[in-house]
Amino acid sequence: MLLRFLPLAWITAGLAAAQPTIGLIDFYGVRKASTDRIQKELGLRVGGPLPAKTLTEDKLEAIGGIVAGHLEAACCVNGQAILYIGVEEKGAPHFDLNAPVDGAAVPLLPGEIRDTYRALLEALATASRNGFTAEDWTRGHSLITDGPSRLLQLKLIELAEPNREVLAQALARGDDEERAMAASVIGYVRRKDLVVNSLQTALRDSEAAVRANALRSLAAFAKLAQTDPQSEVRVAPTWMVEMLHSIVWSDRQNAVRVLLNLTETREEKLLALLRERAPQTLAEMARWKHLPHALPYFLLLGRSSEWTEDEIQKAWNENREAAIERMLKAIKKKNDVPR
Repeated sequence: MLLRFLPLAWITAGLAAAQPTIGLIDFYGVRKASTDRIQKELGLRVGGPLPAKTLTEDKLEAIGGIVAGHLEAACCVNGQAILYIGVEEKGAPHFDLNAPVDGAAVPLLPGEIRDTYRALLEALATASRNGFTAEDWTRGHSLITDGPSRLLQLKLIELAEPNREVLAQALARGDDEERAMAASVIGYVRRKDLVVNSLQTALRDSEAAVRANALRSLAAFAKLAQTDPQSEVRVAPTWMVEMLHSIVWSDRQNAVRVLLNLTETREEKLLALLRERAPQTLAEMARWKHLPHALPYFLLLGRSSEWTEDEIQKAWNENREAAIERMLKAIKKKNDVPR
């Protein structure tokens, strides 16, 4: 299945109205503050227009106890936007980003890599519209079943290895676009063990598109490590889990998709890390009103609780809130056991 990685965006494609309106408002990162108070102070209401992003974030950060705020609109409820209001409160978990990169004055990547990558993005967009989204990660990089996309991916395999050092340089000090390209293309190198650290660093890049592409590349590396222990590829899941605490909604969405894929095997080390670092965060998002967005977090919380897939599905269909509370109790009990 093709995991759709979300770029940082204000108005998500698919909202047709010239002046999009709010169909639903939800929050993340709120532990102590009142969501009613936040919504009132921001002057937001369902049925009203989407607010000015920067101005509203400034108002959000002026509310007592909130050190950072983020607004992001997603698609859709009856053609209206879903407005997510993210906050980071004092003392709350913090996903730390690297300082912005002062990009190189001239392009670092060869023109052939740049052109192939851009062509791949167009081909993938067409494949997605046509429903041809199945892909294979067993080789440590994506190979999609869609013919035109796959041919371009195979070309990137040919280009990546001889340009491995250039790709690493572009990932570290290119401009925003080049770093995003490099984070994706470097995933196609043959010696994946030599670029893992560069991608781990890129997970905290100041640019959301770079983080998304680095996460996708590392997710494929991690899948290879699971299916082929002899590959010598080792991916630490720490920053993937920490990304669940990001103030940026799309970071959380991208991270949960990867973690769902990686927890299919129920690897205990990863589940233990989720139990230690993210139960309350997962529970918060599992309570979201928009069910398609809440479900991935509910599934991940259930796996962290060591519930079976059948138990998780049954609980989702019956009483979500009661199930979340039982999951949290199970995780607390597990965490309290001396190691």
